[in-house]
Amino acid sequence: MSIIIPEGTLILDTIVGTLNLFKMANSYSKRIGNNQEDFFKIDLVGLTKEPISCHEYFQIKPTKTIEEVESTNLIIISSITGNIEDALVKNEPFINWIKMRRIKDDADVASLCRSAFILAETGLLNGKTCATHWVVHQKFEEKYPKIHLLPDKIISEDNGIYSSGGAYSFLNMIVYLIEKYYGRETAIWCSKMAEIDFDRINQNQFVIFKGQKEHSDEIIKAVQIYIEENFEEKLSVKDLAKKFAISSRTFIRRFKKATLNTPLEYMQRVKVEVAKKSFESSTLNINQVMYNVGYNDQKSFRKTFKKYTGLSPLEYRTKYNREMALS
Repeated sequence: MSIIIPEGTLILDTIVGTLNLFKMANSYSKRIGNNQEDFFKIDLVGLTKEPISCHEYFQIKPTKTIEEVESTNLIIISSITGNIEDALVKNEPFINWIKMRRIKDDADVASLCRSAFILAETGLLNGKTCATHWVVHQKFEEKYPKIHLLPDKIISEDNGIYSSGGAYSFLNMIVYLIEKYYGRETAIWCSKMAEIDFDRINQNQFVIFKGQKEHSDEIIKAVQIYIEENFEEKLSVKDLAKKFAISSRTFIRRFKKATLNTPLEYMQRVKVEVAKKSFESSTLNINQVMYNVGYNDQKSFRKTFKKYTGLSPLEYRTKYNREMALS
C-alpha cells in the first residue's frame, strides 16, 4: 500500500495515524493466524525522497518516489491544508500517477479530509459519492459539480474509491479500511487498542454553520444577514423576496446558486446553529430554546435539529453542555 506524502502544507497526523493503525492491523492479523506475513507492505510515497517539513516542528521522509513504486493495491492520500489551489498545483504529478495505478493495478484509492480535492482532480470521483471536511463543502461542490458530495457522512465508499470527512474522522476511515481488508475482528481490536469510536458514520454534530457568503451576489448577502439578525421571526420566502424587491422565483434561484441552500434550508440552519450554541452554554430547557429560535412545534423543531446535527436536542445538550452533563 502507498501512503501519499503531499507537497506543501500537510497534516502529519493523517500520515502517522494511518501508518500506525495499519502496522497494528498487520501485527494482530499475524498473531491470530490470518496471515503469515504482513498483509500490507507500507510505503510512504513522495514526489522526491527529500524530507518534507510539517510546520516548523517535524519532518517526514518518503520511503519511495512515485517512479519507484512498481505496483500498489491501496493508495491513501494524506490530508492537505492551507490554500487548496496552491496545493493542487504542487501535487499535480500525483494526480496522473493515481490514475495510472488505478488503471494498471486496479488499486483502491482513499482520500483523507481535504485531500478529496486531489482525488477529485483525477476524475475518478466523477459520478460517484464523496465526503470531505465540512469547512470546504461549498468550495468542493462549486469546483466539482459532477461529484455527489455527502455533506453529513464521515465515510464514503463507491466502487473502490473511498473518502473521509474532516480532521480526525480519518481514524474512522482507516478502521473501516482495516475491516475491509483484514476482517471485522482485527478492525474491532484496532479500534479498542487505539480507543477509536467504532462505526461512527456522520459528522453533522461537529459542523459550525457560518453562512455561505463566499459569493458575489450582494443582494443575497444582504438577505442572509437579515435572516441571521432576525432568526427568531417566522420568515417566509415570499416576504423576503418582496422585502428585497425580487420575484419569488428569481429569489429562490439566485439564493440557491449563491449559497447552495434554498432559502428555507438556510433559515433552518441559522436557527439550528443558534439553538446549538444555546444548548452548549445555557441551562434553558428544550422548549425555551425552541421558542427563542422561532419554533412553536416541538416535533418540527426536533426533526429539523436532528436533520442538521444527527442528534436530538436532548442528546446534543447532554453531550455538549458540561453543566447539564454533570447533573
